[in-house]
Amino acid sequence: MFVDINGNPLNVEVLGEGERTIIAHHGAPGLGSLAEPKASFGRLADTYRVVVFDARGSGASGENGPYTHEQWVEDVEGLRRWLGVEQVVIAGGSYGGFIAMEYAARHPGRVRAVVLRDTSADNGNQELATRNAAASSRVAIDQAKLDRIMSGTVRDDEDLRDCWREILPLYDHDYDPAKVEQRAAATPYHYRTHNYAFAVNQPNYDIKHLLPGITAPTLVTVGRHDWITPVECSETIAGLIPGAELRVFEQSGHSPQVEEAELWESVVREFLERAFSDELPDKVRERH
Repeated sequence: MFVDINGNPLNVEVLGEGERTIIAHHGAPGLGSLAEPKASFGRLADTYRVVVFDARGSGASGENGPYTHEQWVEDVEGLRRWLGVEQVVIAGGSYGGFIAMEYAARHPGRVRAVVLRDTSADNGNQELATRNAAASSRVAIDQAKLDRIMSGTVRDDEDLRDCWREILPLYDHDYDPAKVEQRAAATPYHYRTHNYAFAVNQPNYDIKHLLPGITAPTLVTVGRHDWITPVECSETIAGLIPGAELRVFEQSGHSPQVEEAELWESVVREFLERAFSDELPDKVRERH
């Protein structure tokens, strides 16, 4: 369905009818879509109401700007108001984790728990990712294409597709060329959104000072072999958010929710159960 949020139509799907609501934000602005969180958090719809959506400027949603973090955070808040709930679990992977953390820091009273996946609290991951790409023994990356996609200077949607396909082999723990082609073909391309995110937002991105203000229980998950937001990025996040839990998935790259799906799901379910444990009847709480 399409919902007008802050003057822009968002493509939204609501999965499940649970009393507790998860809003899950996809990564890769201009490349990502609700398909990613739907495939992972959608599995929790047996217990929770899971809300996934194409962010402003991505997927099938409207392209009214601006494509700032402030706007994307307020779009999450607009979704919460539209849903009519007081608090949500806010979740996000990769760039979606940027927005999830900012939302949790700027709207602490609206957040019951936070679930993060393979993300970073500042733009330091850019340099790490560039080094990791150059050092890869899997494929030889075209440096010009890597530079264009990382700096937000792609020329059009076709160039974004070409650059995206170039770096896709770096993402998974186990490289499958056929999956790379499938993913490149299935991606919705919005080069203007991508360019703004990486040319304007990323150079000044640093929210480490906000993280100690996140008051909700927080789970930080990351693949051991993540090339673009390496483990040290998640360690920084977990060290700054009070009481945050860090879980590293040893057989994963950037997507443990796919590569170790059953384990990742069980970790998230158990974390959320504990996060909500103070709402459980005493007899149920005693069993946990």
